[in-house]
Amino acid sequence: MPDPRDIQRTALSITRVVGSPASIVLHTLVFAASFLAVTFDIIDFDRMLLILTTIVSLEAIYLAIFIQMTINYQAQSIAAVQEDVEEITEDVGAIQENVEELQENVEEISEGVEEMSEEEESEEATEERRKLEQKNTLENIETNLQRLIADIEHLKQTNQSKDTKPLL
Repeated sequence: MPDPRDIQRTALSITRVVGSPASIVLHTLVFAASFLAVTFDIIDFDRMLLILTTIVSLEAIYLAIFIQMTINYQAQSIAAVQEDVEEITEDVGAIQENVEELQENVEEISEGVEEMSEEEESEEATEERRKLEQKNTLENIETNLQRLIADIEHLKQTNQSKDTKPLL
């Protein structure tokens, strides 16, 4: 028994040939030759019609079978393509989920970086405030110290002037 794949390839080839312009020319020539054979008394008209009708009927039967085989082959091909499309759709869905997860991760990382930046800025601001407070405290101490030194100098001068005053 012949291999079904060989039969299918043959059916596809015949269907392609029958659907071509060459097939139209060939059929037109066969029909014209048949009627010319009757015109030149090579064959009887009834016999020519019987042979031509038989050939055309058999050709139609086989062409219908070949066309149906071609349709079945195309349906299988479409089913295979549809399965591939479904698989691709599933893969795209999975990829889309992965992209969404990655996007969420990127957002989380961005938020973490922002928090770290804010903390760093907050720490820097706190450090600046602390330094400013220290500077103000030092300036206050320095001012107080200068007043104290001035007061001590004033007291010294006052004491010296009391000591140097004559007694009455």
